[in-house]
Amino acid sequence: MAERHSQGPLILVPKNDLLTRLSVLAMSARYDNSCSSSGGRRETHPYGLGNSHLSGICHTFSADGRCVSLLKILMTNVCTNDCTYCLNRVSNDVPRAMLTPEEIATITVEFYRRNYIEGLFLSSGVYCHPDVTMELMIRAVKILRHEYRFHGYIHLKLIPGASRELIEEAFLLADRVSANIEFPTETSLRRLSPQKTLSELQRPLQIVREIYQERNRKAPASTQVIVGATPDSDKTLLSFSETLYRKRLVRRVYYSAYIPVNRDETLPALSEPPLLREHRLYQADWLLRFYGFTTEDLFEEGEYLPLDTDPKTAWALRHPELFPVEVTTAPYEELIRVPGIGPISGKRILQARRYGTLSEEVLKKLGVVLKRARYFITVQGKPLVILSSSQRKALETRQLSLFPELLEKPYVSSGL
Repeated sequence: MAERHSQGPLILVPKNDLLTRLSVLAMSARYDNSCSSSGGRRETHPYGLGNSHLSGICHTFSADGRCVSLLKILMTNVCTNDCTYCLNRVSNDVPRAMLTPEEIATITVEFYRRNYIEGLFLSSGVYCHPDVTMELMIRAVKILRHEYRFHGYIHLKLIPGASRELIEEAFLLADRVSANIEFPTETSLRRLSPQKTLSELQRPLQIVREIYQERNRKAPASTQVIVGATPDSDKTLLSFSETLYRKRLVRRVYYSAYIPVNRDETLPALSEPPLLREHRLYQADWLLRFYGFTTEDLFEEGEYLPLDTDPKTAWALRHPELFPVEVTTAPYEELIRVPGIGPISGKRILQARRYGTLSEEVLKKLGVVLKRARYFITVQGKPLVILSSSQRKALETRQLSLFPELLEKPYVSSGL
C-alpha cells in the first residue's frame, strides 16, 4: 500500500462553536449518496423515541434531486487519506471539525424532537486509525440506542480497515450500513485514491454478508460509485454493480455524479456534474435488479448508455422483432420488457385479465404508462397506434421528438 500523506496544518473550528462545527460536518457529508430508508421493522419500546419502519422515515429532496431526509453528517472531516476527488483530503486547507459521540447523540435527539429529522446518517473521515474512528461512531449509536432509547432509523458508514468485531457491532446496532467502493477498477483507485485497494474497500461488505448469512437478521449493505471522475465506461460501472449483486455483497449500488471540488491534474475538467448520465445509470441498474436484464442486453452497441433515450426504450428499439407484445396473452417476463410497463403494472395486468377484458382505459387504470407503451403493445390483436412508414422509421431511429403529435395520437379504428 502507498505511504500515507502526513496531516498538514489543521484549521480547527473551536469546540465551543457547535453550530459552525455542525455546519462544516454537514457540508462535508453532502457528497455521499448512499443513504436510504431501511424498509425494516424494530420493536419500539413504549418509552422510546422513533420508529424504524419505512413509513416512519420522511424523505425530502434538495434542488439537485438528492435525498436529504436524514440528519446527514460526518463525525469528523479530519482524514488521513489523500483522495484527489475528495473535499476532505488530508492535503486540503479546509476548516476541520469533530463531534464527540455524546454531541452526535444529543443533536440527533434534539432535532428529532423538533421534527426536523426522522433518522441519522453518520459517516466520518478516517481519524487516526480505522478502528478508532469506527469505535467512536459506534459509541454515538450506543448512546442513542441505550441511553436515549432512540429506535428511529440509523445508517452507519463502515470504515475500511476496521476490525471484524467493530463492523459486526455496527451492523447489529444500525438499520443500514454501507461502505463506499467509489471506483470499479484497481486502475482508477490507484489513479485517484492511491492509499486504497479494491480488496480493502470490499472487505467490510464481505464481513456484512457473512454476518447476514450467519444471523439472517438484516439486509446486506449498500455502496456508492462515482460517475465521471475516471474514464470508466457505463458498461464497466454496471458490470461491476452486477458482480456485487450476484455475489450478494450489496443490496443496492448508488451512483454519484462527480462534482469538481479540487484542482488536480489527475481529475477531469468538467463544466458541470454528469447528472443525466447518473440518471441513466440508475435506470439501467433498476433493469438489472428488477427486470431480468443483463449488462450484455444493455450494451449491445458500445460502452455507454444513450443519453437521449432511457435504457429500456433503447433496448426495445434495437429489437423490433420482439414487438408488439399482446398484453392479453404475453407472460410476465415479456410484459415487463415493454417500455411503460413495470413489475407492479405487469402483475396487475396478469391479475386483471383473469377476470375481464383489457382495454386502453383499463391499462391506464392499472398504471401502464401508455405514452410510452402504446408503440410496443397490441390489445386483442389491435395496435394502439398506427404508424406510417416514415413514422416507423423515425421511431426505430429514436427520433420521437420530431413527432410530438405521435406521442398523443391514439389508435383510430378504420370503422369496421
